[in-house]
Amino acid sequence: MRILDHLEEGLIAFLIGAATLIIFAAVLHRYLSGLAIPGVQDWLLALNFGWAQELCIIMFVWMAKFGAAYGVRTGIHVGVDVLINRLNPTLRNKFVVLGLLAGALFTGIVATLGATFVWENGAHYAFYKAAGLGIEGMFEGPTTPDLEWPTWIVYSAIPLGSSLMCFRFLQVTVAFLRTGDLPHHDHGHVDGLDDSEDPAQPGQLDQIFRMDDNLHPKVDDLAQAPEEKR
Repeated sequence: MRILDHLEEGLIAFLIGAATLIIFAAVLHRYLSGLAIPGVQDWLLALNFGWAQELCIIMFVWMAKFGAAYGVRTGIHVGVDVLINRLNPTLRNKFVVLGLLAGALFTGIVATLGATFVWENGAHYAFYKAAGLGIEGMFEGPTTPDLEWPTWIVYSAIPLGSSLMCFRFLQVTVAFLRTGDLPHHDHGHVDGLDDSEDPAQPGQLDQIFRMDDNLHPKVDDLAQAPEEKR
């Protein structure tokens, strides 16, 4: 399971990092190509970056699908649970399990339909051809406009990402039934920063973001104000 977690995180990090570099290179190429630099401008104009936008779109789609599965595992997804949390523990646990299983069912259906679409959109032709089987009369499938990649490869993000997301829902469900805990992500925490704030004196780290004027009431002012003015 740890290997799967690292592969998932590594794929997401690679996709977002590579897409950022490609976009940066494409924008830099477009800017420098407009500068009349002898020799350099002709060389830049000879370079073709027309594929960059299409590739980045594909990479962001794959990143979003696998990022959604990562979100289920780590509890990043936002959910409206005001009513759920007001229920008694027994009823609340039942609704939590119901919600997790509903997520697994939905993503499982999407993965199944996506796999069928990918198979009929050219994947069957590619696999039959690679295996040396007969491909006469089979639909080869379309390709992307710029990169000319088979579209079934691009669309494979749907069944693969949705299958992983379905597995993560089931994984969280099993863990919740065993421990009663759900994965939780602290949206106020930033990885890499040291949480050195003294619990006895909360709110010290965010003083630089406070309004230091006479328009916003202060805690000390409210404490010293007469009862009728509070």
